Amino acid sequence: MLSGSLVRDACSRQPHPPDRYNRAMAKLPVIHETRVVNEGGRFPVEQLDLEFSNGVRRTYERMRGSGRGAVIVVPLLDAETVLLVREYAAGLHTYELGLPKGRLERGEDVIEGANRELKEEVGYGARDLKIVHRLSLAPTYMSHVTHVVLARDLYPERLEGDEPEELEVVPWKLDRLHELVQREDCTEGRSIAALFIARELLRGGA
Repeated sequence: MLSGSLVRDACSRQPHPPDRYNRAMAKLPVIHETRVVNEGGRFPVEQLDLEFSNGVRRTYERMRGSGRGAVIVVPLLDAETVLLVREYAAGLHTYELGLPKGRLERGEDVIEGANRELKEEVGYGARDLKIVHRLSLAPTYMSHVTHVVLARDLYPERLEGDEPEELEVVPWKLDRLHELVQREDCTEGRSIAALFIARELLRGGA
């Protein structure tokens, strides 16, 4: 059996497959042509004729986003409490507990859109808004990106939104996220990811 020092020496002399793999994958395929196959549909589908670095050619399809993206807001009532909303989710035909979110409107930047969504869905504005990350939903076939915004120093203010019913606002302690993700009514991946991202940033002094 090798000693610990010999094992470390042997490992240090070995190539590092992850680094080599990352270098090999760094060259993006060439897009020779793009075309929209259902122009005017609610979810336009775009075809891409691609050529990979090894010469292989393929046609991929992706759902084309609006280009403006969306926001998901982590509103902190205080340093330990986040505000969630319960709203109807037509895709699952159920009520989901998660963070306020929505698409950016034309002419809005991320911070403006986050504050608007917060006022429409939660009934608060925020004096301190900070973009902390961005999330993709299904990057293999969707170009859609959601910006994660941390909202602090809240104040009461409500804007009329497009929701058909008033949303229930649910305060939740950040140290109980492990309980939240075990609930049957909390399954939305962006909300779960954004909550844990925000909690770790706050623990780091953000």
